[in-house]
Amino acid sequence: MEIKIGTSQILKILNIFSWIIFIGLCVEAGMYLFNGIYTMTINSYNARFLNLLDVYNYSTSFYIQEICFISIVAVLKAIMVYLIVKLLHEKKLNIEQPFTAETGRFISYLSYLAFGIGLFSLWAAKFNGFLITNGVKVPSLESLNLEGGSVWIFMAIILFVIGQIFKRGIEIQSEIELTV
Repeated sequence: MEIKIGTSQILKILNIFSWIIFIGLCVEAGMYLFNGIYTMTINSYNARFLNLLDVYNYSTSFYIQEICFISIVAVLKAIMVYLIVKLLHEKKLNIEQPFTAETGRFISYLSYLAFGIGLFSLWAAKFNGFLITNGVKVPSLESLNLEGGSVWIFMAIILFVIGQIFKRGIEIQSEIELTV
């Protein structure tokens, strides 16, 4: 007995996984935003939950910068997965004719978001390096979910190239449709 898994079944599974990831990233981004606002307005000792109490005690403005970096990266990741959820949920991905303007825009948006994530991750890494040189105990980039900035930039470049290939594919497909 041979089980054949088609593209439609894989897309359904990917839709479910993307929803799960999207909900998790939204919770993560909300947690960072809430934690930062709560720490600044109600209870400054709350900074210990992200292991940023030393940063808060050193300088509240540096704490705000760190929370902003973490929150921006988390929100951009959530937006990126939201675009994937939206594409899969609205069924705008046409396997028979993949070179559409919608797919081209989707890949371009993913490229811009990946670049933004990489840029803010690298910026946060430089900022953490600055804090460490000033003697502030800062948690690792991995524990703050800010690691891999160069990988995100690399992914943005690859997505940009793929977007340009799709753009050319869209042009060729529209020329073919006009000749028929």
